[in-house]
Amino acid sequence: MIKKIKEFIGKEAVLCVAAGCAVLTMLLVPPDREYLHYIDFRVLCLLLCLMAVVAGLKAIGTFHWLTYQILHRIHNGRILSVTLVLLAFFCSMFVTNDVALIIFVPFTIMLLDQLDCRNSIMPVTVFQTIAANLGSMATPVGNPQNLYLYAFYNMGIRDFFSVTVPLTAVSLIILSLSSIPLLPKTLPEQKLERACISSIRNLVSYFILFILCLLTVFRMVPYPITTGITVAVLLLIDRKQLKEIDYMLLLTFVCFFVVSENLGRIESIRGFLQQLLEWNTLVTAVGTSQVISNVPAAVVLSGFTDQWREMLAGVNIGGLGTPIASLASLITMKYYMGLPGAKLTKFLTYFMTANLIGLAVLLLVCRII
Repeated sequence: MIKKIKEFIGKEAVLCVAAGCAVLTMLLVPPDREYLHYIDFRVLCLLLCLMAVVAGLKAIGTFHWLTYQILHRIHNGRILSVTLVLLAFFCSMFVTNDVALIIFVPFTIMLLDQLDCRNSIMPVTVFQTIAANLGSMATPVGNPQNLYLYAFYNMGIRDFFSVTVPLTAVSLIILSLSSIPLLPKTLPEQKLERACISSIRNLVSYFILFILCLLTVFRMVPYPITTGITVAVLLLIDRKQLKEIDYMLLLTFVCFFVVSENLGRIESIRGFLQQLLEWNTLVTAVGTSQVISNVPAAVVLSGFTDQWREMLAGVNIGGLGTPIASLASLITMKYYMGLPGAKLTKFLTYFMTANLIGLAVLLLVCRII
């Protein structure tokens, strides 16, 4: 039994940390009716649907086919590393940062494993995470905090872009340059066997489900409908993929929802944040995001200030830093920890170093613009 517990903790280290933090905050804020509103079921259902679709696409060989197409055309490792990072950057602008990571992180892991570049998996996926978090700030639909602040402050589209476009442009330049050395210039020679997709019928089905997920992201289709259809289709065409969903990742999100909401309800913390906002809204938004993540930070802080420009910039660049600064980062961490020989401390050291450097640069840019 003890051996099994140790194995579980080693495999689900992120979940265990999240659960421990949730329990600690529950001691400060005892469970009550408000807990019923903590969980963002829309986010959880979307993650479930997308993970199911990605698992299905993987099962029919879609990722192998994409790997073949990329390796057949790109032979320079520098170009490949920049391509992988910028795919997450631009995709996140339209399908949100968490969706972009669910799509590209498992694909990148498979691709680099086939290339025998396993040592590059961590740096490339970390930079993909940074790219997704920064790219998503470019549009009002790129992430939840943008949607919320855009409506809360009744922004015009020009006002919104006046803040996000300069930061996005600088981020694009920095990411492009930083991504160049992530892979060796000369890739190991590969004997490429032409890959094919095993079931066109299933491919069409998963593509339709993916479009349905995107429509739900844009709030054009209610999430219960998308969830019901996704589960029903998988039961009909390939029910095994329902077992491939990472339910522990969903539970990790639940734990961090509890942590962030409880911290936001502690009066001493709220009063302290209000004082900090009066001192510096940008820095307070960034700092608060590091502790309770940027979406709750936007909700908690926006009611105390009318400095919308600083708030918008702060919660977006505040997605860099700690792994919970943007909960989408947990997706990458979870996929990486599923690899043989993965070490959480090694990942966190690299992740925090890269994120904090990026955060420092963008804070400097905010002061200039």
